[in-house]
Amino acid sequence: MAISAAPQSLAVDARALESLRGRATSDPQGALREAARQFEALFMQELVKSMRSTTMASGWLDNAGSQMGEQMLDTQFAGALSGQPGGLSEAILRQLERQMGLAPGPIPQAMLQTVSQALTPPGSARPVRIPQTAAADFVQQHGDAARSAERATGIPAAFMLAQAAHETGWGQKPIRHADGSPSHNLFGIKAGPGWKGPVAEITTTEVVDGQAHKVKAKFRAYASPAESFADYARMMRNSPRYAGMVADTAALAASTSPGEAASTFAQGLQRAGYATDPAYADKLTRVINTTLQLQRSTG
Repeated sequence: MAISAAPQSLAVDARALESLRGRATSDPQGALREAARQFEALFMQELVKSMRSTTMASGWLDNAGSQMGEQMLDTQFAGALSGQPGGLSEAILRQLERQMGLAPGPIPQAMLQTVSQALTPPGSARPVRIPQTAAADFVQQHGDAARSAERATGIPAAFMLAQAAHETGWGQKPIRHADGSPSHNLFGIKAGPGWKGPVAEITTTEVVDGQAHKVKAKFRAYASPAESFADYARMMRNSPRYAGMVADTAALAASTSPGEAASTFAQGLQRAGYATDPAYADKLTRVINTTLQLQRSTG
């Protein structure tokens, strides 16, 4: 068998394991894929070792050096055989994704049609389009961070997930640095004079006197999406600008239907000047309804 490239190393030492653990924080999907490949490589290594022991008899030339060489060769074969399309690692990856809640699966078509019809503005000939898997993945991926922000503010996690989804196009259009790396800014929070952290400067659209204008603006940048949720929660909790809206939303969420609380939340953000889009509250309310539907459908 020809090995065209050196296989990736197995996570069998502390440094490799720590590297994989660190990657899980910033890129959980990539870390899961690598973990699945590692599992398959270990399995293949044992399989090759077993085949060798049943087909090749020991001889008087065997020694510690030859045994080490065989082990290294087995590792090379295992690395080359693992991670192939359609291989065992893909099945392991799917199982890990299901267990960790990173693969909720596609949204049922019937639900897509129902939600799209419900969210389409009256008189509009174009139905609202919901990204098939991106929306469900987004809700699952940021659920823990949103629930942590809910505990800090009293704002329902679904409302904050929806706002992050609206600001980033369900994670498909995030704010990025000039080099293309992610800023992890899920809420479009700008970097004002009091912000001492890193920033990402992009061209954005602002509505002034009813007219849309392209402007350059600096936005806050974070080390992870969870930091973005935490900073948003701090701003909502500590800024007098949003204090009334946060209190009203939390009270309604605890005592009335999600729909009334969602409208209060969205309208309160718009009145406080969170965004310059005059239709921001209506758009956000529709995305909140979508998010609530997604959470119910994915359990």
